[in-house]
Amino acid sequence: MEHPGVGRVVSVGVSVVCGVLVVGALVLPNSVVGLGPMKFLRIPGEAVIGAALALTLPRRPRMALAGLAGAALAALTVLNLLDMGFNQYLGRSFNLVLDWSLLTDAQAYLEDSLGRTATLAATAGVVVLVLLLFVLLTLATIRLANLLARHGGRATRGALIAAVAWITCTAFGLQIAGVPIASDRTATAVQIQARRVADTLRDEAEFRKVARSDAFGNTPPDQLLTDLRGKDVIFTFVESYGRSAIEDPVIAPGVDTSLTENTTALAKAGFHAKSGWLTSATYGGSSWLGHSTTLSGLWINSQQRYRTVMASDHLSLTRAFQKTGAWDTVGVMPGVQKGWPEQRYYGLDKVYNAFQLGYQGPKFSWSTMPDQYALEQFQQRVHGRHRDKPLMSEIILTSSHQPWAPVPKLVDWDRIGDGSVFRDIEAAGSRPADVIADTTRSRAEYGKSIQYSVTALTQWLERYGTDDTVLVFLGDHQPIARVSGNHASRDVPISVVAKDPKVLDRIASWGWSDGLRPAHDAPVWKMSAFRDRFLTAYGSTPHPKNN
Repeated sequence: MEHPGVGRVVSVGVSVVCGVLVVGALVLPNSVVGLGPMKFLRIPGEAVIGAALALTLPRRPRMALAGLAGAALAALTVLNLLDMGFNQYLGRSFNLVLDWSLLTDAQAYLEDSLGRTATLAATAGVVVLVLLLFVLLTLATIRLANLLARHGGRATRGALIAAVAWITCTAFGLQIAGVPIASDRTATAVQIQARRVADTLRDEAEFRKVARSDAFGNTPPDQLLTDLRGKDVIFTFVESYGRSAIEDPVIAPGVDTSLTENTTALAKAGFHAKSGWLTSATYGGSSWLGHSTTLSGLWINSQQRYRTVMASDHLSLTRAFQKTGAWDTVGVMPGVQKGWPEQRYYGLDKVYNAFQLGYQGPKFSWSTMPDQYALEQFQQRVHGRHRDKPLMSEIILTSSHQPWAPVPKLVDWDRIGDGSVFRDIEAAGSRPADVIADTTRSRAEYGKSIQYSVTALTQWLERYGTDDTVLVFLGDHQPIARVSGNHASRDVPISVVAKDPKVLDRIASWGWSDGLRPAHDAPVWKMSAFRDRFLTAYGSTPHPKNN
């Protein structure tokens, strides 16, 4: 070799990089909370065991084991990164059994927010990085295993020293800056993943039994919702409307002002409200889990549970209205852009999706149309039309969906038309790419979006509500951790609004706060408790159906 010194330096450099890659992957945490350099300055016990095996095995088994270990470490690294993302956005870890389908939803969200070209580039980049991770970690573990075998004497002494250091640090609980020096992060992660898979499979069997039991499953139609007969009842979910919107010191001032002003405006129109808190089954996303938990009375915190309930005959709150035969039932779902078989479970006679509301304006990032437009169409197509029966409606408002850019602005209701009036507003708004990764701007725009959605809803009620209108509106979940913080609760506000004082008298025992803003110490229920409490408050008689 013409420059042996350079070759040795390169070889040593490559070996060092391989060591850094492998050790970094072995100690990589699965959460961004507290992520820092000290998390990587640890002694991984798995590396000590791996070194011992590499020193004792013949060449062929050593190569095979090293390659397999590298690929396995790459797979576990991908799972750790997925855990980071899921913890940050959904407040929970990635489920190896259930959550692969959500990656498609994430891709669709990016396409709606950033455009198809940027999404394809991002997707291709992720695929390349994952493949690169597998290749590099596999090659790195093989190189390190061979390096240990070539320098058996020194490697054995080094492995013994590392083993003694790891055992000592473990025995005495030695730490640096609160981080244990000895690490068994990879072994623990494997155990957690295995336990999570086993728990998921067991949960499916147990939940099927729970879903077959129903306190109101055999209640005759004439014993359901007797104290709401003749009322037009509207259940409205406001996207990402969480406790942080009302209590976070940065976000709350603007939202609280809007709630106070809207409470006053509603009172002038003859409406009054009571408000409390529900603890959502989801966080940061997967809104359908919040919707189904509220309306089914079951704790639906996974896609698996959701599919089980949607295929069942467990009585949803909205289908209870349909079962009576006393109401027409309608859904307004501007976020639905494909077939929606859930219509049967929810007992909706008619559903208006994103393409059935006549909207000719621009999309607002993920949201297909502004909430004000969706509500006006609800009035024109459904609520404002003469009918022989009162109406039960489920409305999903989407303008407060992340990335909260651009946020619509309210226009004169008489100027809404086909939605073209929103073109200039959308064009003048913030771009998703400018907001999506900026925590400060995200929090500010999130607050504005909640103010917009709640104000659009209450203005609709002022304008079109009648003596027989009953509005129940709530959030489906908290916004993502980048907005609500890493330790935010899962609570969401819920309000019942009506003109008829008897409607609110029926829930006086709930202890909810007067007005649209629930007090900090207002009662907090699990979201799954709402169905039964609502049915009972408004005259329904339990007739249990058991599995």
